[in-house]
Amino acid sequence: MATVPMELVKKLREMSGAGMMDCKNALEEADGDLEKAYTILREKGIAKAAKRAGRATGQGLVEAYLHRTTPDFPPQVGVLVEVDCETDFVAKGEDFRKLAKEIALQIAATNPRWVSRDDIPDEVLVEERAIYERKAEQDGTPKQALAKRVDGQVENFIKENVLLEQPYFREPKHTVKDLIAENISKLQENITVRRFARFNVREADE
Repeated sequence: MATVPMELVKKLREMSGAGMMDCKNALEEADGDLEKAYTILREKGIAKAAKRAGRATGQGLVEAYLHRTTPDFPPQVGVLVEVDCETDFVAKGEDFRKLAKEIALQIAATNPRWVSRDDIPDEVLVEERAIYERKAEQDGTPKQALAKRVDGQVENFIKENVLLEQPYFREPKHTVKDLIAENISKLQENITVRRFARFNVREADE
């Protein structure tokens, strides 16, 4: 196995935030391919995050974000989001606070309605499915293809409206759930988004 240059290890560490040894091992596994090694680290980070799911998150913070269209104009969009972790040590850290800020920016930009798909009321999914079924029938979709088409439309609805399922605005190939998983691996603690609120002066009350 070829020796991996230390410069490459340091570059991967800057990209991923992973430990030096993890970066070295990933680069060796990827035969020195930086992008492939980064993907390997992502996949392992998500696997580690899955093992930490369910652990109590009794600490955390509330992040606030106000969006201004211009410096001299009052904010029109505001976000409050509670992001929880296991210890106050992590909650006080710069990496965790940066993650909370990114999630607040995501909410401001994409206007999700729920944190996870489990939060969607059953009646909402039933109503959405009925709408898509009627539309598919009106479009003349064959019966044998109707269920698959409707299932796909319901899944798209979930991905558009559920925070964890949305594409991360800085890296659309990855979801917000992936972003959190990477930070769980990096910070070695379970991290959850508990709740959020988004305000827009141009939107009427529902």
